[in-house]
Amino acid sequence: KVKAQLEEKEGKTFDVFTAVEFKTQVVAGTNYFIKVHVGNDEFMHLRVFKSLPHENEQLSLHSYQGSKTKHDELAYF
Repeated sequence: KVKAQLEEKEGKTFDVFTAVEFKTQVVAGTNYFIKVHVGNDEFMHLRVFKSLPHENEQLSLHSYQGSKTKHDELAYF
C-alpha cells in the first residue's frame, strides 16, 4: 500500500518490492518498521504509520532509509 508513496519520494519505480521483516510500535496508532527487498542486494527500511480505526486514514509512509543490506538490523527510527 505504500509502494507508490516511496516511488514518488525516490523518483523511481521498484520492480521488486517484498517485505521480509517487520516490527511494530504502538503509539496513537501503530508504527510499522518494515525491511523491504527492492531488487538485487538492495533493501530499504520503511516507517509506515497506521492511524487508529476511528480516524479512517490511509497508511502513510512516514520516513525511510535506503542503502540497506539483508543483514542490517531493523531498528526504530
